[in-house]
Amino acid sequence: MRILIVNGPNLNLLGQREPQWYGNVSFENFVEDLRCRFPEAQLEHFQSNSEGALIDCLHQLGRQASGIVINAGAYSHTSIALADALTAVGKPTVEVHISNVFARETYRHHSYLAARCVGCIVGLGLEGYALAIEYLLRQHVPGS
Repeated sequence: MRILIVNGPNLNLLGQREPQWYGNVSFENFVEDLRCRFPEAQLEHFQSNSEGALIDCLHQLGRQASGIVINAGAYSHTSIALADALTAVGKPTVEVHISNVFARETYRHHSYLAARCVGCIVGLGLEGYALAIEYLLRQHVPGS
């Protein structure tokens, strides 16, 4: 079962930036841990700081996936285009935020993506990705 993990702007700096919000582990290291934890899933990871590249990824790779885990970073709060791309692809999607966006600046309290997702996991650190994958495998991936 193929699950696409999509990370947006600045998430390439995980393990380096603002450890109080994002921790000390790079996503490259964490995704290897996820592959070990979920051997039944074919996990594909894509990260870009560009909104257009994220949309292109969803159009190309999202259609091939059984489910999507997305952390669009700040684009969650600004991008109607990403929300539309999720709708167009039509795959079960879980939105993840590493930090508790509701404990941060007010502009982070709204997500354009949330209404297009089957659920949102907020503030549980990198473990939110594992919870999203587990949920998709158990609830939404065909043949599971």
